[in-house]
Amino acid sequence: MKIALGSDHRGHEVHGHLAQWLAQQEYEVAEMGPQDNRPCDYPDSSYLVGRAVADGVASFGILVDGSGIGMCIAANKVRGVRAALVHDEIGAEISRRHSDANVLCLPADMLGQRIIDRLVRTWLTTEFEGGRHARRVRKICAIEQGLDPQTVDDSAAMSE
Repeated sequence: MKIALGSDHRGHEVHGHLAQWLAQQEYEVAEMGPQDNRPCDYPDSSYLVGRAVADGVASFGILVDGSGIGMCIAANKVRGVRAALVHDEIGAEISRRHSDANVLCLPADMLGQRIIDRLVRTWLTTEFEGGRHARRVRKICAIEQGLDPQTVDDSAAMSE
């Protein structure tokens, strides 16, 4: 499984650790910047990781910046991305199980490395549950296309 990994300068140290950690877990890692800790703009990496996931070049994406907020907002602007900002294992699990999140956003300034490792492991090993949650993800996709999710004909799936 290929993971697109990106950060800004505040997430650079965690990015480096995750690149090695993911490789040790036998994931293929596509690093999408930055190459050093010089100040840079988080939307650049957010876009690269989001595009890689949306285009199917990577199965999932992971983004790290100081708070995780900016990268999450920017990544969610890429059609096909469902980015989730996660601070704990419950959030990591639910973002995958219920929302089929495909990009994980992490706050480097707020979490220790051991916690980040646990969050990433939980997030990558949790499967999407489907069922009623699939109907909701389809409605999210409708919103991306500029549609009112209430107008989406999903009557066959309403019993889920």
